[in-house]
Amino acid sequence: MRFWIPLCLALGLGMSSGFGQALPAGSSILQKLDDQQRFTSDIHSSVKMTQQKVGQGTKLLEMEYFRRDKDQAFLINILGPEAERGNGYLRVADNMWMYRRNTRTFQHINSDESIGGSDAKADDFETRRLMETYAVTKSKDGKEMVSAEILGKIEVYRMEARATVNDVDYPRKIWWVRRDNGLLLKEEAYSQSGTLMQTAYFLKYTEINKKFVPVQQMFIDEFEKGNRTVVELANIKTNKLDDAIFTKAYLESQSK
Repeated sequence: MRFWIPLCLALGLGMSSGFGQALPAGSSILQKLDDQQRFTSDIHSSVKMTQQKVGQGTKLLEMEYFRRDKDQAFLINILGPEAERGNGYLRVADNMWMYRRNTRTFQHINSDESIGGSDAKADDFETRRLMETYAVTKSKDGKEMVSAEILGKIEVYRMEARATVNDVDYPRKIWWVRRDNGLLLKEEAYSQSGTLMQTAYFLKYTEINKKFVPVQQMFIDEFEKGNRTVVELANIKTNKLDDAIFTKAYLESQSK
């Protein structure tokens, strides 16, 4: 396992020294993002989610995360704090559920569901291909909205996209993607009306079997200013997981 840490993510943007060079097709950027982060092996890791909310202070959630990319499945089992222990989330194929220990019930949810009341969404833990859920936005003259910019000191491509399916967390997004290795550094998410709802920073990745997993992310709530969530993954394993894990029965059994 090898860790890759981007340079300082200062917020200033500028035009790249590569101005004038031909820009890649937006679809090729999306394809590289998909290829970099999609695994043929299963993933099991621990997750620490630190929430900061105005007037509520800091809350720490500890979770167990299971992921299987071949059928876009994942399971989240919340381990703490005690008030949240035993709650969880399950996605299999096109269905996603939220489980509540106190009522022992499953509720069908969408990708925009908040995880544990945080600024992280269920969509942030999904593995659906971007090529299948988003398309690059085009300007009035038919050109793709892709540009070469600088994010802090890093050369990136800035790309605007709109959802092609309904079951996503946000219908419009802007991505800043490293030009050298195709990794996502920053994402802005907008509502249908064009309101900026969330900004996400992908602060650290780990490389496993020539694929990349974001192991430190920060989600900033742009609607309710001052709220933010930091998500950190650790103890990542890639051994094959039992099919029984990705079931309602397994998730319910963890709350007993």
